[in-house]
Amino acid sequence: MKIEKINTLGQLKKEGYKSISIKDELRNNLRTKIGNKEKTFTGIHGYENTVIPELERAILSRHNINLLGLRGQAKTRLARQMINLLDEWIPIVDGSEINDDPFNPISRYATNLIEEKGEDTPISWLHRSERFSEKLATPDVTVADIIGDVDPIKAANLKLSYADDRVIHFGMIPRANRSIFVINELPDLQARIQVALFNILQEGDIQIRGFKLRLPLDMQFVFTANPEDYTNRGSIVTPLKDRIGSQILTHYPETIEVAKTITQQEAKLDERQADLVYVPNIAKDILEQISFQARESEFIDHKSGISARMSITAYENLLSTAEYRALQSGDSTTLLRLSDFIGIIPAITGKVELVYEGEQEGAASVAHSLIADAIKTLFPDYFPNIEKLEKEDYESPYQELINWFFEESGFELLDDVSDATYKEKLDVIAPLNDLIIKYQPELSKEDSYFMKEFLLWGLVEYKKLSKYRLSEGFRFKDLYGSYISGL
Repeated sequence: MKIEKINTLGQLKKEGYKSISIKDELRNNLRTKIGNKEKTFTGIHGYENTVIPELERAILSRHNINLLGLRGQAKTRLARQMINLLDEWIPIVDGSEINDDPFNPISRYATNLIEEKGEDTPISWLHRSERFSEKLATPDVTVADIIGDVDPIKAANLKLSYADDRVIHFGMIPRANRSIFVINELPDLQARIQVALFNILQEGDIQIRGFKLRLPLDMQFVFTANPEDYTNRGSIVTPLKDRIGSQILTHYPETIEVAKTITQQEAKLDERQADLVYVPNIAKDILEQISFQARESEFIDHKSGISARMSITAYENLLSTAEYRALQSGDSTTLLRLSDFIGIIPAITGKVELVYEGEQEGAASVAHSLIADAIKTLFPDYFPNIEKLEKEDYESPYQELINWFFEESGFELLDDVSDATYKEKLDVIAPLNDLIIKYQPELSKEDSYFMKEFLLWGLVEYKKLSKYRLSEGFRFKDLYGSYISGL
């Protein structure tokens, strides 16, 4: 069917077009995709065996849907991708405010036009990209905004009384007839506004200012909500929850690999950054582990959640820190350093909600602790574990390295040194090279320098070395030598 050749109701009938509800439309197209083994929701990782199957079953059941989960769990993205399950084009009565189906007109405008022109009623076509509406629920949203109200200006211009339904100005929901309508953060919607949705969800019609007006809207509703909102800022009224067919729980990535995939996909990088900065894989692991640590931290409010956006913005900051340093030192390329993680502090402090104990510690201090905890957690994946209590005759694999620091007055790694100087400084520590060769023999030369720094930071976290922040870098020392020497 070539839609450019169909512009009247008669031509549409001649083509044998049959209209179906939006829920059947979604269901039919989903059945086709599943049958053809096509991926329904793309670019959404970690939900393949959990959220997406539940969402697809809800669509097959023709349900209105509530996506319930903490911030940064791709709830809105899932809802937006549902438009890919719509037919590419649908016919509407030309000029209709509420996308009237030519075969089932519901507005006075459309019914009058079809009565007047019959088979010659003009038809226009609506693309699926225009069949998606979204509203962020805020306390100032009114019934007039989302459903409609009497328009006194229209009444005056048309010389109509307020008893005439032609004076109605339709709100967002009627204007989204035959479309997907998303209300984000549903609990923030005032209870009286939620009540106004009852009829739309159950019977599919609306009521405006007492008019005896029945508009059987054809809608697919998707709501999003944060579990925290049920107690803190508002709640979803029980009769409304009862009218939502499926409630689907979203979640954060369950593995570092999935989290890395999301961050790499979503981070907005300048191509010059990617060419300039070499990022070892372990650095990406540490970055994602920071979010995992944050979700378990005693200083952070778990109910608020740790958005995936924290890792994304932290990664952008991390590369910018290395880029900034390279530009200052004149390096055409640079290796990412563990000390560059100091640059992600602003990305962390703006993304976490602290509990009372966290407020006492301070946001920056909590951010530093998260980085330290991530390093400590990943350290045993690369090097022998360090037990808290060691036997007297136990010979630590790190003893030569610890002795090196005991014999030296200290070791400084400044933030702004060139790559050549950075490598020279680390190569001086012979026991570091030996440990890397022994425990990470397959490591590339580029990755080895980051791993050396990681080893030093790890020994600090396991209380084998000490680390001090200088104004321009870090100073590493043995743990007890300063006390013995009196320094």
